[in-house]
Amino acid sequence: MELSRRNLGKLALATGAVAAVGTGAGSVLSRSADAAATWKTTGTAVAALAGFDNQMKTFMQARGVTAGQLAVTYKGRLVLARGYSTSTALTVQPTSLFRIASLTKSFTAAAIVKLVQDGKLSLSTPVGNIISITPPTGQTKDSRWSTVTIKRLLQHLGGWDRDVSGDPEWEDAVISRALGVPMELHPADVIKYEAGRKLDFNPGTKYAYSNFGYTLAGRVIEKVSGLSYPTYVQQKLLTPLGITRMAQGYSIAKHTGEVPYDSQYSGPTVLDMSGTKVAAPYGSFSMRIQDANGGWIASAPDLVRWARMFDKSSSVLNTASLNSIFAKPEIGVNSDGWYYGLGWQVRPVTTGGTGRNTWHTGSMPGTFTIMVRTYNGMSWAALFNRRDDASGKSYGDIDAALWTAASGVKSWPTNDLFPKYF
Repeated sequence: MELSRRNLGKLALATGAVAAVGTGAGSVLSRSADAAATWKTTGTAVAALAGFDNQMKTFMQARGVTAGQLAVTYKGRLVLARGYSTSTALTVQPTSLFRIASLTKSFTAAAIVKLVQDGKLSLSTPVGNIISITPPTGQTKDSRWSTVTIKRLLQHLGGWDRDVSGDPEWEDAVISRALGVPMELHPADVIKYEAGRKLDFNPGTKYAYSNFGYTLAGRVIEKVSGLSYPTYVQQKLLTPLGITRMAQGYSIAKHTGEVPYDSQYSGPTVLDMSGTKVAAPYGSFSMRIQDANGGWIASAPDLVRWARMFDKSSSVLNTASLNSIFAKPEIGVNSDGWYYGLGWQVRPVTTGGTGRNTWHTGSMPGTFTIMVRTYNGMSWAALFNRRDDASGKSYGDIDAALWTAASGVKSWPTNDLFPKYF
């Protein structure tokens, strides 16, 4: 869930964090005091980059976030990799795994571009020419599906506006009742349900962030490659880069090394038909149907290694492919100059040099994430195991905090931690 906003004149970002209503100053102060008393860090401290540690500490303690992680690169080198915790019961390593939510979209888009690069797909092909878009019996498919191209899916121009018709990736019970199928849903159920509904606008005429578009892209990858979505991403993108820790997350169970998730909210389970109330991060939504739009788990070092891939041509994506990822869409350039490319938000930068800042955020119950690449050779990824708390403070504030830390670095260190973690 992403909304955009200018920040420090450098970056517009999409947070999607749910602002919580405070439940009393006393409880917030108590939690902050507990967090201060139990602050723990792992990874190598780097004196020149202490500002990053300080910003993460301030951010997490103010919100009672129990698990956080940060990785920072400069000129292609991993200069900082840290784990943070405010809980005596939890130690977060630099390699601990977090749900990354919508940061997943950069992987899905890159997988599509890889198929294009290999001559197996065209971005201008309508999605309905590749996968079956079949509505429920008695319903008719909107004729405008014929203009829903692969490129429009990836740039959020496909015709769906969740502010108008809702987000089907979060409407499990509605879909279950409409189709007469049991929960937990499969991606095919979501697609069938949407195939029987009218689009919200003519494809290519409006930008509207769509998780569903990326669910469709995941099925395109499977159809064209003959592999499952995660297998294709792992084999063609991650393995060549030496990224081996990433995996698709589970709705309830944890992978070895994965952090627990926190939320002040609960909701009915979508994993079966019982209606049992569960903690929001554990079954109030389905990781299975989030796979290609929000399903991966990763560490912050994994993410900045991934981000480094977009700096120059490689065996994974060539120059033409990278240019296509950051190219302007047919419509949707914001008045501030930023736009959504293929799996990344993009702001061209001219002041102080030429280039672009690119970024993405992720948000779901129990998770808030951000990944940033800057025009002048910096990048960072920050991951947290919650997105809401009783303080009501914005989780999007981490954007400004990390820009402040970067701006305060007097001299960047020459170390490189990539060999340590990969």
